[in-house]
Amino acid sequence: MKRHTLIGGAALACLVLATSACGVAPRHLNSGKVLPTTLPFSEAVQVGRTLYLSGQIGNLPGSLKLPPGGIGPESKQVMENIKTTLEAHGHTMADVVKCTAMLADMSEWGAFNEVYKGYFAEGRYPARSAFGATALAFNARIEVECIAAK
Repeated sequence: MKRHTLIGGAALACLVLATSACGVAPRHLNSGKVLPTTLPFSEAVQVGRTLYLSGQIGNLPGSLKLPPGGIGPESKQVMENIKTTLEAHGHTMADVVKCTAMLADMSEWGAFNEVYKGYFAEGRYPARSAFGATALAFNARIEVECIAAK
C-alpha cells in the first residue's frame, strides 16, 4: 500500500515558495563574467536551491555590444551567456527547468530553436514560453531568461 504524506499550511508554503519568511533569504548575485556589474539589476537571484536568471541578450561578455550577423550569432552568444552565468553560480544547463524567450521578430523563432536545442540533452528540454517583442534592449534580436533548480 502506498503512503502519502500531507504537508499543510506554512510547511507547504515554504516548499512551494522558498521565501525568506521560511528562513531562506534571497541572494543577489553578480559574477561580472557576462554583464557589467554597474547595471541596475542582479544577473541572478538565488532562493534556496533555485536560481532565477535575469534576461540575457547575446552581448559579448564584459560589454553591451552584440556579435555581428543577426539571430544566429546572437542566439549562440545568449546561450553561452546563460551557461556562463549558471556555472558562475554552481549550476549547469542540465539544471534549467524553465526558459522564456523574447524575440524581436517571431519569424526568427526557428533559427533560434536550432541553436537553443543544442544546449540541452534531447528529450530533456526545459519548459519554455516564447513571444514576440516590439523591441529589446540594445537592439538585440533575442533575450532569454531562465530558472534553474537543483
